[in-house]
Amino acid sequence: MPATAPATASGGAPGGRAASAPLLGREEEPTLFELSHPGRRAWSFRTTGVPEVDLAELVPAEHRRAAPVELAEVSERDLVAHATRLAHRQFAVDLGAYPLGSCTMKYNPKVCDTVAALPGLAGVHPAAPASLTQGWLGLLVELEEVLCEITGMAGATLQPAAGAAGELTGLLLMRAYHESRGSVRTKVIIPDSAHGTNPASVTLGGYQAVTVPSDGRGCVDMAALAAVLDEDVAGIMLTNPNTLGLFEEDIAAIADAVHRVGGLLYYDGANLNAILGVVRPGDMGFDIVHMNLHKTFATPHGGGGPGAGPVAVSERLMPFLPGPRPARVDGGGDEPAYRWVTPARSIGRVHTWHGNTLVLARALAYLLATGGDGLRRVAQIAVLNANWLRRRLAGTYDVPFDRSCMHEVVLSARTLKRDHGVRAVDVAKRLLEEGFHAPTVSFPLIVDEALMVEPTETESPQTLEALAAALERIAAEAVAGGHDALAAYPKGTPVRRVDEARAARTLIPTFDARG
Repeated sequence: MPATAPATASGGAPGGRAASAPLLGREEEPTLFELSHPGRRAWSFRTTGVPEVDLAELVPAEHRRAAPVELAEVSERDLVAHATRLAHRQFAVDLGAYPLGSCTMKYNPKVCDTVAALPGLAGVHPAAPASLTQGWLGLLVELEEVLCEITGMAGATLQPAAGAAGELTGLLLMRAYHESRGSVRTKVIIPDSAHGTNPASVTLGGYQAVTVPSDGRGCVDMAALAAVLDEDVAGIMLTNPNTLGLFEEDIAAIADAVHRVGGLLYYDGANLNAILGVVRPGDMGFDIVHMNLHKTFATPHGGGGPGAGPVAVSERLMPFLPGPRPARVDGGGDEPAYRWVTPARSIGRVHTWHGNTLVLARALAYLLATGGDGLRRVAQIAVLNANWLRRRLAGTYDVPFDRSCMHEVVLSARTLKRDHGVRAVDVAKRLLEEGFHAPTVSFPLIVDEALMVEPTETESPQTLEALAAALERIAAEAVAGGHDALAAYPKGTPVRRVDEARAARTLIPTFDARG
C-alpha cells in the first residue's frame, strides 16, 4: 500500500446528494413488533449437550422478573431487512463529506478493519496470560513507541477508552506528580476557546477551572495568562492548533511561563491531525498528551464508540502511568519477550483489562500503512483543504480570524443573522438537504453564530467544490428570502426539522416494556 494512500482523495462522487444512498422503502416502515408473529425466530442454536441451569437457584426472587421480556418474534429475513432499512437512513463518512469541525470525522482505510479482524487478534481473551499473548503485547509495545515518536513523549498508557477518559487520566497524572513533590495545587488554566470536555474533566479531577481569554488574533492572551499564573496552578490544558483552528504561535512562551511556576502542560489531542509528522507536542513543551485514535488513526468515529484515548507523558511522569503496561524484556532468545509491568507509583487502572485493543490494532495498521512521510502529507492536505475553503467562502460568510488556519476554519453567520434573520443552525439544517453532514455550529462559544468546518485530508477537490458551492447557494437563499426561506429545511431527510428548544424542555419517554 503506498505510504501516502490515506492522504489522497477518497474518490467516488464529489459529495452532496449524488454521494448519498437513496432512502429505501415507504415513508413509515413497520416496526419489528408489527412484523412479530408467535413462534418465529431469527436464529437457531445446535444442541450442545450442556445441561440447562435453573436460574431460580442462582438469582434471588427479588431480582427476577415477574414475566419474560416482551421481544418481537420475527424471521431472520425480516430482522435483517429491518436493520438494513435503518442503516440506509443514516449518514456516514463512507457516504459523503462529514465536515464536523473539531472532531476529525474522516474516511478510514478498510485495510485497518481487515487487520483488526484477524482471528489471531480478535479471538484472544483478555485474561489470557502474557506467555500466550506475546503477539498482542508486541503490537501494543510497538504502538506505544510509534505514538511516543509522533508526540515527542517518553512513555504512554494505552488504557483510556476515549478522549474524555484520556483527559481525566492526564489530570490524575498531573495530581500524582504534584503530590509526589509535596505540593497541593488547586487550579488548572483553560483558554476560553477550549473543548467543552476540558473544564468538565478539570472539575472531575478535583481542580478549579480558571479561564483565560483569547486575544485579537484568536490565541491565548499572554498578559491575561501571566495575571493568573502562580504556585497554586497545577497546569494548563490546551491544544495546538487551538479550537479556532489557529496555531498558538506563542506556545514556547506559554510553556516557559507555566513551567516557571511549577505547572505542567496538557495537550488535548483532538487537533493532532493538523500537525502529524510536522511538529510534536513534546517539542512545544507539553508534558502530557492525549490522542484520539478513533479520530486521527483509522477507527470509524461516532455512533457511541468504540474509542481509544492513549495518554503519553514526559520522562518525569512515567512512574505514575496507569498499570499494568506492556513492556519488552530480555527473554534470552532470538525473539523479544514481553510481559506486563506496573510503574512504581502508578495511579492504577483507568480501564478494565488493557483498553479497547481492537481500536489500538487499527491504529497501528494505519500508522504502518501510512508511514512517516504519509503522516506528514495527511497534515499538509488537511491544512490545505481548510485554507482553500477559507479563501473560497470568505466573501460569503464572515471569517472572524481571517488569517491562515490549520486543519479547520471557523466561519460565522452573524451578518446573515443581523441582516436577514438567518442563524448558523439554519445554514446547517439547509446543508443536510444538499446531502452533506452539517459542520459544528455555535462552537467555539466565543464566535457568534459559528460554523466550524473541518474538511480533513480525505476529501477530494471535487467534494470541496461541491461543499463550497452548496454553502454559497444557501447564503444566496438567505439573502433573497430571509429566515423563511430556510426555516422548513431539511425536507428530504428521514427526520424533518425538529424544534430543538421544545424537545430539550419537553422530554417524552419512549421506552416501555417492548423497548
